Amino acid sequence: MVLEKLGDSLKNTLSKITKSFFIDEKLINELVKDIQRALLSSDTNVQLVLELSRSIKERAKENPPPGITKREQLIKIVYEELTNFLGKEAKDIAITKKPTQIMLVGLFGSGKTTTAGKLAKFYKKRGYKIAVMQTDTWRPAAYEQLEQLAKAVGVDFLGIKKEKDPVTIYHSFEKKMGDYDVVLIDTAGRDALSAELISELNQLNAAVQADERLLVISADIGQAAQKQAQAFHDTCKVTGVIVTKLEGTAKGGGALSACAVTQAPIVFIGVGEKIDDLEAFHPQRFVGRLLGMGDIESLLEKAREVITEKDAEKMQDKFLKGDFNLVDLYEQMRSLKKMGSFRKLIEMIPGMGSLQLPKEMLDVQEGKLEKWKYAMDSMTREELENPELLNAERIDRIAAGSGARVAEVRELIKQHRQSKKLMKMFKGEKDMNKMLKQFQGKLPAGK
Repeated sequence: MVLEKLGDSLKNTLSKITKSFFIDEKLINELVKDIQRALLSSDTNVQLVLELSRSIKERAKENPPPGITKREQLIKIVYEELTNFLGKEAKDIAITKKPTQIMLVGLFGSGKTTTAGKLAKFYKKRGYKIAVMQTDTWRPAAYEQLEQLAKAVGVDFLGIKKEKDPVTIYHSFEKKMGDYDVVLIDTAGRDALSAELISELNQLNAAVQADERLLVISADIGQAAQKQAQAFHDTCKVTGVIVTKLEGTAKGGGALSACAVTQAPIVFIGVGEKIDDLEAFHPQRFVGRLLGMGDIESLLEKAREVITEKDAEKMQDKFLKGDFNLVDLYEQMRSLKKMGSFRKLIEMIPGMGSLQLPKEMLDVQEGKLEKWKYAMDSMTREELENPELLNAERIDRIAAGSGARVAEVRELIKQHRQSKKLMKMFKGEKDMNKMLKQFQGKLPAGK
């Protein structure tokens, strides 16, 4: 999970609010200290944390408006202040001209070329015709890496292997670029923002005059991201930031908050190593996930990419009833797997992020799904429709017939039982869910 420790700490803070009988100054001070500890442990700038703390304390003194309790008001304040802290509003890149040129800049090790591939996939899934252009003549493997990524994603690759001048490469493809909706330009980096890199970026920037200039920055540099973002902004007027490697560091909070206070807002976040692990950054949705409130908008966006509306409704009805059989479970899990990891999807479902779900239940890999399909092929129709019939003798027979291990067949059965149990937990999670639902219903539009 992205920023798992920070999210767990903030969820515990919300839980204290919902379980408290009285909202007094002592509780507010305790909550603010909890938030401070959570943010500082994620390498957030001390001064920014103190400013956030003062804002929460000041707003907490206000009387709640009609129709909202003091408890609900405090949750609302925490949500809104954290959202403001991370940039407040989302920045959307509008594809309004052909081509829309997006230039990626950044230092070595930030994941710039990989991000170009992820962006290509992101826009291709939305129906745009994409090309990626290699202008990194500094790193030896840059040409081959971007060419392979373009092939894997299924977009066009523009580059000249032995050419050393990035401006020459760009001009060589100017006439062809009118064929595309989006052209992603991958630039060279250095170990630091040197005079040489500044000169190269300035020349390329003058030639390209890109519609968007996105700084790719690694989350593991923490609050140092602010200085780096400002330096690149001063060089080539960065219009947005992409924070990569957010899933693999405890410093992500520092990078997100540091970038948010610069003039260049965060546009995308990298949340994994796979080509699909790139998300548009919406502060409201991101904070909702951290607090366990879910992110239903992002979940629906992912669902629309892989599942038809009819199939989604059918899957939802059976899943929520909890009476689905093994075939239903397999089909549901296969569809969900196309949307990303189960762990990430659970974060997006309102109320589910606060449940303590078994890790093995969330980490179902494609290999397991294949083995489970073979095991189900060896079951009778009666067994598929009523998994409770599967005793030790039947499990041995299924394992022998499918080539699966007995433990793998038992794991399938366990997954089915846990899924039914999960739905009961979900239906029983009333108190927090009810409050979050009331709270979200009282937010202004767009929140």
